[in-house]
Amino acid sequence: MSNNLLKGKRGIIFGALNDMSIAWKVAERAVEEGASITLTNTALAVRMGTISELATKLNAEVIPADATKVEDLEMVFTKSQEILGGKIDFVLHSIGMSPNVRKKRTYDDLDYNLLNSTLDISAISFHKMIQVAKKMDAISEGGSILALSYVAAQRTFFGYNDMADAKAMLESIARSFGYIYGREKGVRINTISQSPTMTTAGSGIKGFDGLLDFSNRMSPLGNASAEDCADYCIVMFSDLTKKVTMQNLYNDGGLSSMGMSLRAMTQYNKSFENDFTDENGNIIYG
Repeated sequence: MSNNLLKGKRGIIFGALNDMSIAWKVAERAVEEGASITLTNTALAVRMGTISELATKLNAEVIPADATKVEDLEMVFTKSQEILGGKIDFVLHSIGMSPNVRKKRTYDDLDYNLLNSTLDISAISFHKMIQVAKKMDAISEGGSILALSYVAAQRTFFGYNDMADAKAMLESIARSFGYIYGREKGVRINTISQSPTMTTAGSGIKGFDGLLDFSNRMSPLGNASAEDCADYCIVMFSDLTKKVTMQNLYNDGGLSSMGMSLRAMTQYNKSFENDFTDENGNIIYG
């Protein structure tokens, strides 16, 4: 059901790949709430994913771009303003990828060149995106910028690896730039720390199925879905949250405030076996 929360607003959604993507759900809800949007992802993701189907459905234009490249970001903001007919009111950064995770490198055996890629793709691209938008004066007064984070930015989670470092940096960028952009242009910058969600990127994390189950048992309200996250994003894009900025906002069913739940303890007591050992029987902590 639409409440026209974004009626007349213009937005850019970074990171939609397929219908498993949180960005995909956010794009659908934004248009449902009255917004006009553009979609952007890397040229490879556009070819490999199904974003063109989303674009057709939402009557939105896809702009292939690499968010780690300043010139590509300048092109995205320029074209988006031309297509949508004015300054941008909201932006979603839903970008994250760890080559170390993909190559199964543990945290105590990282490839540092790959770490640089993780940080550039998953966090520094957020800084570049905001800096480009600010220098171009592409965001409307009182506009809203969001990035998707995870509780591993504050707490250690097995298998999340160098993505935890990237998320910590992402949240720091939101605070640091939120002060500057808020003072100068009234633009809000926040992060949403989402429950573990079965996306294409998330499914590559070691033990992810177990993490989903654990967080669901730990959370009083259960895991927040991609659709739940989309709803939260819409509220943060809307004029209902004009004074909310520099915050990391949890959308995780209460997981971030829990220590141990009865459901999690019950499951824990069923087995004390450890499945994460190497060929010599040694526990793998990374």
